[in-house]
Amino acid sequence: MSDTPTVAVFRPDDDRLERAVDLLADLGAEPVPDPMLAVEATGATPRTDADYVVFTSKTGAELVSDAGWEPTGETICAIGSATADALRDEGYAVDIVPEEFTSSGLVAALEPRVDGARVEVARSDHGSAVLLEGLEDAGAYVHETILYRLVRPDGSGESAALAAEGALDAACFTSSLTVEHLLEAAADRGIREETLEGLADAVVGVIGEPTRETAAASGVDVDLVASEATFDRLATETVDAVTPADDE
Repeated sequence: MSDTPTVAVFRPDDDRLERAVDLLADLGAEPVPDPMLAVEATGATPRTDADYVVFTSKTGAELVSDAGWEPTGETICAIGSATADALRDEGYAVDIVPEEFTSSGLVAALEPRVDGARVEVARSDHGSAVLLEGLEDAGAYVHETILYRLVRPDGSGESAALAAEGALDAACFTSSLTVEHLLEAAADRGIREETLEGLADAVVGVIGEPTRETAAASGVDVDLVASEATFDRLATETVDAVTPADDE
């Protein structure tokens, strides 16, 4: 490995990817941008009879704003700080953000409040079942609205080729779907096994436990789970893990 490690990032090809690339470069890495998610909006908005509306992504916040959604007194919940910031940027007040930025963390925050309440979950078509099941177990009447679909972009897989060649030092996975789509891209190129071997030799960082479970089930060895479910933390800890310590 050179002094400048190559680090793959799989964020959607928008400002999130640009910021991720800038951050990795600032951390001393050579970013390998390889978007694994593209957004197809459905045009849907949250139903209007909910007591609570739950958002799980920055994308969802932006799409409901673009669609002209206006809350009518619902308690607005965000799965984490990035989603909350995006909602506020769009002019929405955020009432609840859990201490742990995960589906299970959000369930824990809402559990004491939602028995008998109508809870609207507005998110992508690849959301975790943990959130819906946890809210239902807490006694909520849960409805899910699909705001957008997540698909794999054409031409993805540059990082798979680098991993297969042994030229990728690290990878930052931000969702289960980024793991699945990377391996699909590798399979399309006929290099799935070689990609898995290359990832085994690289430092693999994931944003949370659900992503770790998906990676492990797919045969990807995970070296670290970010201490906080944000890309900044994931990138920082992954680059720290792959960068040799200076000799004292």
